[in-house]
Amino acid sequence: MTFKRLQTKLTVLYMGLFGVTLLMVAVAVVTAVANSARGVVRDELAASGEVYEQIWDSRSDQLRQGASVLAQDYGFREALATGDEATVRSALDNLRNRQGVDGAMILATDGYLTSTGVSPVDAEIDVLWNGLDQAGVEAGVLTLEGQAYQAVAAPIMAPVLIGWVVFVERLDDAQMRNLESLSAIPLSASVMSRSPSGWGNGSEAQPMLRGAIESGLASANAVPVTTRTASGPAMVLAKALPNFDDNQPSVLVLTYPMAAAMKPYSPLFIALGVIALIGAAILAAGTYFLTRDITRPISVLDNAVQRLQQGDHVEVAITSQDEIGRLAHSFNGMAGDIRDREARLTHMALHDQESGLPNRLWLEGEASADTAAWVILLGIDRFEVMRNAIGYESMAQMMTALGARLVALSNGSAIARVGAGALGLVVKAADEDQALTIAQTLCASAEAPVKLSGTTVDVSLTAGVAFCGAQPGGVDSAVDRAAIALDQARTSRQRASLFDAVTYGDPGDNLSLISNLMSALKNGDVWVAYQPKYDLRAGVINGAEALMRWRDPARGFVSPDLFIGMAEETGQIRPLTEWVIRQAIKDQRVLAKAGYDMTLSVNVSGRLLSDESFAAFALGKVAAANAKLCFEITETAVIDNPKVALSIIDRFAAAGIAVSIDDYGSGLSSLAYLKQIRADELKIDKSFVLPLDTSSRDGLLVKSTIDLAHSLGLKVTAEGVETATALALLQGMGCDLAQGYFIARPMPIADLIVRLGEPAVPVSGRDETPGVKPATRAA
Repeated sequence: MTFKRLQTKLTVLYMGLFGVTLLMVAVAVVTAVANSARGVVRDELAASGEVYEQIWDSRSDQLRQGASVLAQDYGFREALATGDEATVRSALDNLRNRQGVDGAMILATDGYLTSTGVSPVDAEIDVLWNGLDQAGVEAGVLTLEGQAYQAVAAPIMAPVLIGWVVFVERLDDAQMRNLESLSAIPLSASVMSRSPSGWGNGSEAQPMLRGAIESGLASANAVPVTTRTASGPAMVLAKALPNFDDNQPSVLVLTYPMAAAMKPYSPLFIALGVIALIGAAILAAGTYFLTRDITRPISVLDNAVQRLQQGDHVEVAITSQDEIGRLAHSFNGMAGDIRDREARLTHMALHDQESGLPNRLWLEGEASADTAAWVILLGIDRFEVMRNAIGYESMAQMMTALGARLVALSNGSAIARVGAGALGLVVKAADEDQALTIAQTLCASAEAPVKLSGTTVDVSLTAGVAFCGAQPGGVDSAVDRAAIALDQARTSRQRASLFDAVTYGDPGDNLSLISNLMSALKNGDVWVAYQPKYDLRAGVINGAEALMRWRDPARGFVSPDLFIGMAEETGQIRPLTEWVIRQAIKDQRVLAKAGYDMTLSVNVSGRLLSDESFAAFALGKVAAANAKLCFEITETAVIDNPKVALSIIDRFAAAGIAVSIDDYGSGLSSLAYLKQIRADELKIDKSFVLPLDTSSRDGLLVKSTIDLAHSLGLKVTAEGVETATALALLQGMGCDLAQGYFIARPMPIADLIVRLGEPAVPVSGRDETPGVKPATRAA
C-alpha cells in the first residue's frame, strides 16, 4: 500500500504498531484466561467423576444389602426351593417397594426367573446370567429394554448357591440431572454403552465424542480431554463403569462446553476491547496532531520544490532549528544558487560570448513580441576576408564597436549579433518604405571607419529588412526572412532590400522537386538531349553534348538550371551524373549501329572532382564499354581542392577520356589553373560569341582566346553560334568547333540520327526540337 501523504503514512504506521501490540496482549490475555478456565473445568470434571464413583459404590452397597436381606430370609429360600412362586413374588414386591428401586428379579441357577418392575428379554437375561455365573460380576451396568440400569446381585445360599436376588435402578436423565446438581459447574452427564452400532445412551453419541470415550475406556485413570462437539469446543471426561457384558462396556461421560467456561470472562474481554478502542482513538488523534507538526514544514518544502521546478523564485520560512529547519535553510541556499546560475545561463543563452552583444535568440524574442515592427539585419561585406586580415579577436572588437555605434544611431535600440558577420535590431516603421529608408540610413551612417588598436578599418554594410508579422513565402521567422533579404540585397547589389517571397520561392517545393527527380529517373520522365558540335575545318558534325531534360507530370517542363542547381546543393548531383554517363554509353552504341562514330560530351560538376569513388565509377564504366566520352568541367571546379581535382583529371586523361574546360571567360578565369589542367578542349562561353555580329571588342577577346588555347595545345569550341555571320567569323579566326542553335538545338537520340543524315551546316537556323523548349545547358 502506498500513501501520498507522509502524515497519513506515519499515522497508519503508529496505529499498525499499536494494533499489533494490542493484538499480542489480547492473545496473551485470552490464552491465559482460557488455560485458567480449562484447568478449573478439568479439576471440576475430575472431582465430579470421583463423586460419581463414590455415589455409585454407595448405592451399590445399599442395593446389595437390601438384596442380601431377602436372599438370607429362610422363608424366602424355602419358598424358592419348593417352587412357591406366589410367596417369592410377594416377597420380591415387598422388598422392591421398601428399597424404592425401579426393578427386582430372582434368577435361579436352574433357569427360573421372576421379575417385578422390569420385563427383560432372553438376550438380556443371558447377559445377566453370563455376568453372574461366569464372570462373577455382582454389580454393574445392565441394559434392559434398551435402557441402562445399575444392577446389584446378592447370592441365595441353601446352603449351596441356588440363585440371585437382583435389584436394578434406572440410569435415566433424572438420575443424571441429580448427578449434575452435585457439581460446582453446570456440566452434562450421561451413561453410554457400546453396541454393535456404536456408542449411545438410547441415542447415538456424537461422532466427535467417540475419541474421548475410547480414550477414557482405554485408560486405567481417565483424565478430562478437550475435544470439539457440535456446539463448539468442550472438556470431556469418560470414566469406565462395571458391566455385566465385556463386549458392551459402559462409561460415564461428563461434558462441559468451553464457551460456558469462558462466559464469566466476557465482561473482562469487553472491558479490554473498550479500553483498546479508546486507546487507539487517543493514539490516532495524538499521532495525527504530532505528525502534522512534523509534516507541515515538509509539505511547505515540497510545495516550494514544485514551484522552483516550474521556474518560480521561492524562499521558505525557517520555523525551527532542528533537522527540518536546517533543511529549509539549505533549500533557501540552493534556490538562491539556482537563481544565480539561471540568470547566468539566461544571459549566456541570449548573448554572444565573443562580443557580449545580444544574440539571435534574443532578437527572435524581440521580433515575436512586437508583430507590428520590422527586423533589420546589417551584414558586413567581405566579412571573411576582413576577419582573415585582422584576426578573430580584432573582429570581435569591431563587432562590439559597430554594435555601440548602431545603438547610438537607432536612438538606444538594442543591437544583437545574429551571425558571424551580421548585426540585427527591431525598429518601428509605418510601412515598408520607411523601414527600408531606416535600413539604408543605418548602413550609410555606420560605415565610418572603425579604429582598432590604433589602426583604422573601413567597413561596408548591406541590410536586409523583414516585417515581424506573418508574411507569405513559407518562412516563419522574421529574422530568417531578414537574412534572406540580406542575401537578396547582395545578389542585386543594393544597399538594402526587403524580403521578396516571390524571388525566394518555396523551399518545400524545391525539396519535393529533388524527390520527384529521383523517381523520374526510374519511370522515364527524364531523358538525354544531344546538341551537335560542328567541325569548322572538316565541315562535318563529329560530336554532341549530352544534356538532361525533365518533363514532370505536375510541373511540366522543368528548367535544368533549377533541378541541376538543387541537385548540387542537396548532394544528389552524383546519381544524376552517373545516370547520364550510363545513358550516353548506351546511346553511343545506338549511334555506332547507325554508322556514326563520334565522341559524346558529359558535363561533370565541380563537386564530383574531389570524389574518388565517382572517379572510380566513371573510369570503370568507360573502360568496360570502350566508350569515347569527353568530360566537360569548369576551370573554377578545381579551386576548392586543386590537388585532388587535378589528380582525378589526370586519371581521366590517362584513361583516354577527353577533358573540356567549359564556360571559359564567364567566371574568374585563371591562367594559373588553365595551364595546370590536363585538358583537350576549351569552350568559349556564349556571352562572348552571341555579340560577335555587332561587337568588335568581343571579337578581339574571342580571337585572343583562340590563339591562347592553340598555343597551349587545346582545341577551341565556341558556344552560342546562332547566325551564319558568327559561324563565318569563327572560322576565320581559326576556331575548331562550333555549337549553337544555328547548327542544331538539343534533340533526342532518334532526332540526332536523322540530323546526322542532313547537311552539316543548314541554310538557316533549325526549328526547335518538337516537344522540347530551349533551355540552358546543364549536366
